[in-house]
Amino acid sequence: MKSILILYYSRDGSVANLAKMIARGVNKIDGCESKLRCVPQVSTTIEAVDEEIPSAGHPYVTLDDLETCDGLALGSPTRFGNMAAPLKYFIDSTSSMWLSGKLTGKPACVFTSTSSMHGGQESTLISMMMPLLHHGMIIVGIPYTEPELSDTSSGGTPYGASHVAGFSGNTTLSKEEEALCMALGERLARTASKLR
Repeated sequence: MKSILILYYSRDGSVANLAKMIARGVNKIDGCESKLRCVPQVSTTIEAVDEEIPSAGHPYVTLDDLETCDGLALGSPTRFGNMAAPLKYFIDSTSSMWLSGKLTGKPACVFTSTSSMHGGQESTLISMMMPLLHHGMIIVGIPYTEPELSDTSSGGTPYGASHVAGFSGNTTLSKEEEALCMALGERLARTASKLR
């Protein structure tokens, strides 16, 4: 089985919902299985205060999860047009993998959620691609052959899946957002199957 790691940070649940839909897309491809993992919040204190295991949701990611995956979907809410600090903090800990080339040649995709329609989705997706490119990963996007990409009036970009949560934090995905998440998951899994 090809293991597709879906790694995300989610504070209010929107990015977690995107991750679950991407996982559904991955799991539709024979010989592929999704593995959902998250990162903990960054503490402002010097001493680590978070438990080793989250009280709810998916387990925290380890470097071993990243090293052994056959493909990666990376997700974060938008923070001023960039990925959130907890995800960046984890990515910054992967220097040993960069030095050894452990991720080189593996496919990857990105996904995000914003409060508003023009809240920095595309710049956030691109910011998440940059470290993946430094790792030598192969970026998979969403082509316009997916009809929902042209029809959406909510989230969805060729750079990756996205969601417009609204300022109230509404985490309900539109049907177009769900379809694009599943299409991205399927595309990532198919690419991993062909490459490895």
